[in-house]
Amino acid sequence: MSDAATHDVTTTIEQALAELDLEWQPVGTAAYAVALPGEKRLKTACILTVGAHALAIEAFVLRAPEENREQVYSWLLQRNTRMYAVSWAIDGTGDVYLAGRVPLASVTPDEIDRILGAVLEYADGAFNVLLELGFGSSIKREWAWRVKNDQPLANLQAFAEFAQRDA
Repeated sequence: MSDAATHDVTTTIEQALAELDLEWQPVGTAAYAVALPGEKRLKTACILTVGAHALAIEAFVLRAPEENREQVYSWLLQRNTRMYAVSWAIDGTGDVYLAGRVPLASVTPDEIDRILGAVLEYADGAFNVLLELGFGSSIKREWAWRVKNDQPLANLQAFAEFAQRDA
């Protein structure tokens, strides 16, 4: 792709990010780090990278599960066929990401909005389920310790029912 075409795509991305009123910053000459605000997961970091022929999308979601890895990865894979623009992926250490590519010709402000909306929906929507599956024992131990030591439970409230189950 020519420098002019790359410039057009980067301009489109920058305009879309500004219109969406998201926290973002350039990373190098043709990449952008975007912070997507969520409800369950406070922020999802997403990197948009303009390549020669495609826009690469990558978002970190979760560290490698401490337990039930096969169950976590199976849960992710079962959802991949119903996803838009990105799919679930793991790296060499087992950390969980969303990753994908779309042709540069499809990069419009509306498409950037749709892609980032999909990333946010998948990362935020799956976050608590993934934590329960992959870190359930730690969550329950932390809940029990805080209750026993009369410590605040505010940041664990999303897991109250889960943490107290079978306690």
